[in-house]
Amino acid sequence: MSLDNLHQQFGAQIAPDGIPIHYGDEGGEYNAALNSVVLMDRSHEGRLEIRGRDGLVILQRISTNDILGLPQNIGCPTILTNPNGRILDRLMVYPVDQTVWITTEPGRSDAALAYLRRQVFFNDDATIIDRSGETRLFALHGPRTNEVIERIAGITSTTHDYASATISIAGADILLLQRKTVSGGHWAVIVPQDKAAEIWQFLIKNGQTEGIRPAGSLVYNALRIRAGRPAVGRELSTDYIPLEAGLWDEVSFTKGCYTGQEIIARMESRGRLAKTMVQFKLSRFVEAPQKLVLGGKEVGTMTSAVLTPAGEALALGFVKVSEAIIGHRLAVESTEVEAEITALAGAQPPALQATS
Repeated sequence: MSLDNLHQQFGAQIAPDGIPIHYGDEGGEYNAALNSVVLMDRSHEGRLEIRGRDGLVILQRISTNDILGLPQNIGCPTILTNPNGRILDRLMVYPVDQTVWITTEPGRSDAALAYLRRQVFFNDDATIIDRSGETRLFALHGPRTNEVIERIAGITSTTHDYASATISIAGADILLLQRKTVSGGHWAVIVPQDKAAEIWQFLIKNGQTEGIRPAGSLVYNALRIRAGRPAVGRELSTDYIPLEAGLWDEVSFTKGCYTGQEIIARMESRGRLAKTMVQFKLSRFVEAPQKLVLGGKEVGTMTSAVLTPAGEALALGFVKVSEAIIGHRLAVESTEVEAEITALAGAQPPALQATS
């Protein structure tokens, strides 16, 4: 049985890109993601591999985080920025067995591959391979995720947020990658295409004790907005620099130069961010994007919004730093909807944390 047929057997509605939207019970999926564990097919996230001694060197000179210091089997997120320090892409980078594995944001495999290949110079020892077509990527989310990982991989604890491990399931090598949480634990599972259905069933079987169930992209979107996680085409875009998007923890201020470094370093050293990303609770759901106003003046933009299966109207957006105060109520322009700031989204510098 193919993975697509297996999804349909579980009751999935499938999007044109092949990713399940939901499995017929969004409320149950959302509840499981918040209280136990869900399994998602996230194969629209790209999988790239860099072979050769200079893989980390190339990433070090073109992206925001300190890549060269990574030990084997410990990864980190990093951002590709343009010369103006604006966000081009967000990558997860893992040194694994003398190679470098990269996962991209959804739908960004081709763009990231093309960009990275343009950064390989004639004397670099690096070959970049797109593994997206020959693999699938699953994701486990929820507070009981680590129990499932312990059962299938024997990993009882990690001292780092971005551990990786290679294990064998059904006679195939499987790559486990720990990633930034949106609800409890978060592990990506990269599997061979021809073993995908078998391994999906294996994961479901081995997560039964924890109450595992499959979940679709609608629930993921609700989780990531609830967690203050930026997304491609919304908050991850050339409209913003990483610091504005709550990605301070994905930028090194001690490493050497990279594309866009001068702009980002200047904003950090002078404390001159014009805006920052925040989380909102809406008085009523309204589609994003929307302008946000206070006293008749525009003070920001709501970039993402969702009505969760639990009936919560939540949103993300960017507001002027002076207005980024928890409890502040802004108006959604041309509506009667009120947006209350509930948190600063993502990682923030101490100066902004102090205003919360």
